[in-house]
Amino acid sequence: MKNICLIITILFFVDLFAQEEQLVIPDKKANNYEYDHDLLTPKFHIDKRQALRDSMPSNSVAVFFASPVRNRSNDVDYEYHQDPNFYYLTGLREPHAVLFIFKEMQEFSNGLKTDELLFLQKRDASNEIWTGKRLGSEGAIQYLEFKAALEGSDFAGFEMELESFDNIFVMEQLDDVKNTREKDDLYDLIKLFDLKLSNAKNKVKHKKLGFIMASLRQIKSEEELVLMREAINMTCDAQIELMKALKPGMKEYQSEAIIEYVFKKNGAEYPGFPSILGGGENSCVLHYTSNRKPLTGKDLLVSDIGAEYHGYTADVTRTLPTDGHFSEEEKIIYNIVLEAQQAGIDVCKTGNKFWDPHNAATQVIAKRLLALGIIDKEYKVRDYFMHGTSHYLGLDVHDQGLYTPLEVGNVITVEPGIYIPEGSKCDPKWWNIGVRIEDDILITNGEPEILSDKAPREIKAIEALMKEDSSFK
Repeated sequence: MKNICLIITILFFVDLFAQEEQLVIPDKKANNYEYDHDLLTPKFHIDKRQALRDSMPSNSVAVFFASPVRNRSNDVDYEYHQDPNFYYLTGLREPHAVLFIFKEMQEFSNGLKTDELLFLQKRDASNEIWTGKRLGSEGAIQYLEFKAALEGSDFAGFEMELESFDNIFVMEQLDDVKNTREKDDLYDLIKLFDLKLSNAKNKVKHKKLGFIMASLRQIKSEEELVLMREAINMTCDAQIELMKALKPGMKEYQSEAIIEYVFKKNGAEYPGFPSILGGGENSCVLHYTSNRKPLTGKDLLVSDIGAEYHGYTADVTRTLPTDGHFSEEEKIIYNIVLEAQQAGIDVCKTGNKFWDPHNAATQVIAKRLLALGIIDKEYKVRDYFMHGTSHYLGLDVHDQGLYTPLEVGNVITVEPGIYIPEGSKCDPKWWNIGVRIEDDILITNGEPEILSDKAPREIKAIEALMKEDSSFK
């Protein structure tokens, strides 16, 4: 991340309570902390907080906690990843924080007037040597443009009469955060929040807030689509490079290394999910992530991957013949999946039901497998195509959404597959053929846009690309 290496040399203290509602904001020109302007703008997050506020009933408050720090082993933590809802509303990528969004303007006993309040970890030079620069309350006001931000240590003494609200909305994931082993600032914030809730527990609501956030996040703004296109293009580049580099004798983890090298080279912070590189019999394991098997010339490789760029992830799957050529049986199964996928993409139009792509794809696969004698009843298609065809995509690979009729701005996947593991009740010539093809689709006013169309899907195009030289060969 760009801002990890940047240094804050001058701090300006903010009088949060001066001039009633008007907060004193530090002079940006006088502080050399450079906020990463390649991220979503503060206005984006401000607008999302207002959209949430507009959707809340009167006299209510919504509460969000940052993701906890997760311990990997001993004194080593997992790489931190912010809670998507928290990031969506704040832009803050630091742990140990809690956000309050109020429906109406609130006036607190200390004179502060605001309809939003962020508590976050304070600046600490000794800790920042180890973990990097923090924004602090001043930085949250200056760079994230919050109306009010205080240090987490202020939360204990901050008078907030939660019982005065008719509804207190808290995400259900809070229970998981409460159980974290790490007794850190976030744990203390949660304990204090529970104490402040002691006279208002009957007003806590979970489902309503989840519904509101899903309704907001399922429609992607132009700013979000810019980041999603970047993530998807990076992912397509990785698939293309793998097509060029793949060869018999390679290990699954070596194919994974190529994928994730291209991600990092192009600027992705992380994979959006554990990369799935399953060859041979592993191509029939839907969420296979061990990635240790040596690949033979007879193996198909399912490459289900997604780069994450500034919080937004792609999800693109291609199925490749390790030796560069599909066998006749592989071609037959592959083309069925491709036909099914196209049928699903064709119905990705506004007003259609969310599950229409799945139904269209399933009908194709059932009909074709029946004709091949792989199944003897259409309903047995579930033996070889056992997952849904579509999910929302965004800040999560399986992003939040309401699964209502498709709307302009939805981004969904279309990913049918056929998986015939060894021992299946069909001719053994089909065994260990696993094929999945997945693309990321933007719902528009007209025809669906295949955002991941850069990565070839047709057999001829894949085989031609696999003949090209790779920098990894």
